[in-house]
Amino acid sequence: MTNKNWGWLLAFFLLLGAVSCNSSYSPKPRGYFRIDLPQHAYRNFDSTYPYRFAYPVYAKISDDPLSPHQRYWIDIRFPRFKATLHISYKVVHGNLRKYLEDSRKMVVKHIPKANAIHDSLIVDPKRNLFGMAYDIEGAGVASPYQFILTDSSRNFLRGALYFHVEPNNDSLEPVIRFIKQDIRHLINTFHWKNPEDKEEE
Repeated sequence: MTNKNWGWLLAFFLLLGAVSCNSSYSPKPRGYFRIDLPQHAYRNFDSTYPYRFAYPVYAKISDDPLSPHQRYWIDIRFPRFKATLHISYKVVHGNLRKYLEDSRKMVVKHIPKANAIHDSLIVDPKRNLFGMAYDIEGAGVASPYQFILTDSSRNFLRGALYFHVEPNNDSLEPVIRFIKQDIRHLINTFHWKNPEDKEEE
């Protein structure tokens, strides 16, 4: 990736962050249920997919049942917490801006119920990895954490965390924080496969 492309991508992500953070934070009291959480431990996901990463041993990976035609879309399920990290993947063919804009819209739609949206850049040239993570706060927010990853030229991946319970993120806060740590570990261990290691979509 050229310096020009990298600079454009960085500028775009900074713009995404500026546009998505329209809400303000107002502290409020929180009550937590007592939840026994397991120790963080991980195993590698390294199969025929165009990406690899480490994920929790207490999670299960399956194909996305709602998108059977998308061969590289997966669900990382946390049965104990009734939560799923939905992973979608696209090959980039000159349409990266569209994927970025579509992902921004998926974050912005949470603004009405969000107390705050904290975004953080993901920039790792050694892994050819660039993106944005969104920490979405609010008791009624349906997806408290989302992220996007790309190499800017070929691969694009989006992750979104959802709970299969009525949103009440004040009481879910310990679990949300716990799974966020797992997602950050996934991102920190994420690598694209070389083009010769995968088939064309």
